[in-house]
Amino acid sequence: MNLNLTLIGQAIAFAVFVYFCMKYVWPPVTQALAERQKKIADGLDAASRATRDLELAQEKATETLRESKDEAARIIEQTHKRSNQMIEEARETARAEGERLVAQARAEISQEINQAKDELRGQVAALAVVGAERILESSIDEAKHRELIDKLAAEL
Repeated sequence: MNLNLTLIGQAIAFAVFVYFCMKYVWPPVTQALAERQKKIADGLDAASRATRDLELAQEKATETLRESKDEAARIIEQTHKRSNQMIEEARETARAEGERLVAQARAEISQEINQAKDELRGQVAALAVVGAERILESSIDEAKHRELIDKLAAEL
């Protein structure tokens, strides 16, 4: 009987051990497992949200970069247009200034030509008077014949 009593004692001790484990050990272990499982699930959710946020941030960064490139291209295009416009304006200004200088030079030349003609007329008139005096051997009154001299100068 020794063997049966030992076996029964061991069975009773095992049952008490199982009862003790089920009552006092198993609930904290299952609770710790549940908490650990919840932490892992929360971590996976956070990782999934972070991945999704990272994708959104990358898309936003790509969109911002594309918009910046478009804006830079637009600004460069405006700069090129403005520089071409400024070059055209400078050309027009230079052309107008050149035309103005040419017109001014022509006016000065015309004025100098007229002045030279007037001087030549005066000299021709004086020469005519001197020539007439020598031919006639007498003095011609310039005041009397001024109209004649002016008429002669106008014809020349």
